[in-house]
Amino acid sequence: MTKILVIKSNNKFERIICEGHTGYGVEGEDIVCSAVSSIVQTAALGMLTVAAAPVSVIKDDEKAYFEIVIPKDLSKEVDHDVQIIFATMMCGIGDLSEEYSDFIELEVQNVY
Repeated sequence: MTKILVIKSNNKFERIICEGHTGYGVEGEDIVCSAVSSIVQTAALGMLTVAAAPVSVIKDDEKAYFEIVIPKDLSKEVDHDVQIIFATMMCGIGDLSEEYSDFIELEVQNVY
C-alpha cells in the first residue's frame, strides 16, 4: 500500500510524503503506483521549473519514498503558484485514492 501524508498549515500546503508501493501490480509494472509517481513528480517539476520555487525534493526509489517540502519564505507570487500546483496535484491524488482505496491511503493533516 502507498501511504500519502499531506501536511497543511493555516490552510496552506507545506509538505507531501509518499511511501511504499501500492501492490496493485508487479513492481515496475504497477499502473497505480506509476500514476501516483507521475502525478507527484510532475507537480514537483512544476514547482521547481514553472514556479521557480526552491522546494526540497527527497526521492529514494529503493524505499519507494518521495517527499516535497515547500519553504516558508517564498514570495507571495511564487507561493501562490506553488499552492495552485499543489492543489492540482491533490485533485489527481485524491481521485486515485478514492478509486484505488485498497492500494492508496491518503491522510491530510492540518497543523496550526
